[in-house]
Amino acid sequence: MGTSPAPRWSHAVVTGGAGFVGSHLCSALLAAGTAVTCVDDFSTGRRANIADLTGREGFTLYEADVSRPFGIDRPPDLVLHLASPASPADYLRLPVHTLETGSLGTRNALELAHSTGARFVLASTSEVYGDPHEHPQNERYWGNVNPIGPRSVYDEAKRFGEALTMAHASALGTDAAIVRLFNTYGPRMRGYDGRAVPTFIRQALTGAPLTVTGDGLQTRSLCYVDDTVAGILAMAAHGMRGPVNIGNPDELTMLELARRIIALTGSASEISFIERPTDDPAVRCPDITLAKDKLQWEPQVAAEEGLRRTIDWFRAHGDS
Repeated sequence: MGTSPAPRWSHAVVTGGAGFVGSHLCSALLAAGTAVTCVDDFSTGRRANIADLTGREGFTLYEADVSRPFGIDRPPDLVLHLASPASPADYLRLPVHTLETGSLGTRNALELAHSTGARFVLASTSEVYGDPHEHPQNERYWGNVNPIGPRSVYDEAKRFGEALTMAHASALGTDAAIVRLFNTYGPRMRGYDGRAVPTFIRQALTGAPLTVTGDGLQTRSLCYVDDTVAGILAMAAHGMRGPVNIGNPDELTMLELARRIIALTGSASEISFIERPTDDPAVRCPDITLAKDKLQWEPQVAAEEGLRRTIDWFRAHGDS
């Protein structure tokens, strides 16, 4: 009888590990046999996201704000830096905290990785492309970001985090990499976090009008969370620095998304049009050629299946 393969990493630190994507990463790493230390200050993360991990062998929760220096008892060989408010509702409510997490927090996570020789992966964002003039967006595009607009606290925090990550790698030799995550959705999203998928699902399940901003013709490309996690771990396992886009090139308009969710929920909800936020990107779609060629990664979960799973989760867990 053969033995199970050893995990690729013995101990991973996941900052923001109680958040939406972070908690799924913690689960995936533990399932693969990697010990995990979840670092979170619960400013936007939720204890419910990691409730099934608490008390499991190999899982440690360390409550801390990563923008302040923090230490980990056991040296990691992988540091995944996801800590940051990520939804408009959160980063507009916590603008200074968002900037500090992207700057000081990234520095502290990089220093932890550098001091232990760990592989470091920064979870950056497609928001670094701003309201893009290039479509779809590939990693060579520099973006079109308003540096002082309301969204800038998130966009510029991530842009600075990328610059710091590259500086650490170039000047200090830190084994660092960058992934740019495009719109990710799935179970454990919060119904009131301001993003389209949970907002539409919450509204559809309660029979409320689905509030589509502007004319609804602006596009997004939605990647199911399991695919995003697989992409992050593929990048962690690879030696390249990136940045590399991790997202689903299946682009759809917000109006189409709203109609799909109404159909999948069987809701009687109607669509209501509201004012579009300042600096809201008109288009968003990743070029994932690099991820496919270098990481052998591409999304596997079709939009209808992913939305069904997410709707089922919201039916079971409510809209908190």
